[in-house]
Amino acid sequence: MHFDNILCAVDDGVAGVVLNRPEKRNAIDQAMIDDLHRAMDALEADDAVRVMILSGAGGRALAAGADIAQLRERRAREALQIINARLFQRVEDLPFPTIAAITGYALGGGCELAMACDIRIAGRSAKLGQPEVALGIIPAAGGTQRLPRLVGIGRAKEIIYTGRIVAADEAERIGLVNRVVDDDAVMDAAQEMAAQIAAQGALAVRLAKIALNTSSRAGHQTGTLVEQLAQAVLFESQEKDDRMGAFLERQEARRKTREQPPG
Repeated sequence: MHFDNILCAVDDGVAGVVLNRPEKRNAIDQAMIDDLHRAMDALEADDAVRVMILSGAGGRALAAGADIAQLRERRAREALQIINARLFQRVEDLPFPTIAAITGYALGGGCELAMACDIRIAGRSAKLGQPEVALGIIPAAGGTQRLPRLVGIGRAKEIIYTGRIVAADEAERIGLVNRVVDDDAVMDAAQEMAAQIAAQGALAVRLAKIALNTSSRAGHQTGTLVEQLAQAVLFESQEKDDRMGAFLERQEARRKTREQPPG
């Protein structure tokens, strides 16, 4: 797949999507948004894709934010078109898990994009934040919604009201990122986690994501109903029968090995 502003490739069930404007610290402009939609069209149509890793070229940023020059020209009409928010919601709703691999800056729209991913692995250089209020706007591509889910409403208010930047260690402590590793180990850690996910039951992971997202948006009662329906679907799946059968066969083989007399 060829794109002007991103790189996209699939290897052994893991899709790698790289924001590729390093000279602009991977700032998210309209052309990049268009490329990401095209990439997701292709990835959603590929049944082999089990996980997606999102990263930024150059190592200085996942994305240092949206393109401010473009934002300055937008008015109410464009805001109501939810250009960035629609993309980030699509990332959150992808049928497979997503991992943001963050080195350097993930600010503004970059932070919102990272939060739309299921899991965030950060390098020690990572700096995350929502500094939009300094520009006279708010983080309206999902930032006021996703940040409280991750760090709690009190911390989210403080981070958004002050626009301050959160360093990697604090981001891990408050739950904004899942893990912090050395910068040169970020992609290895993301690949290792992606491989662990890809090795699991594909339908089970997909339905678990739907149940988790439903609970975070609609609350416990609705999430529980989706959880129950998902489990009912899985109990009828061939994948469940095959995986449980293989587990029982391995267990039986280990039992026979233990019972064999020595010598």
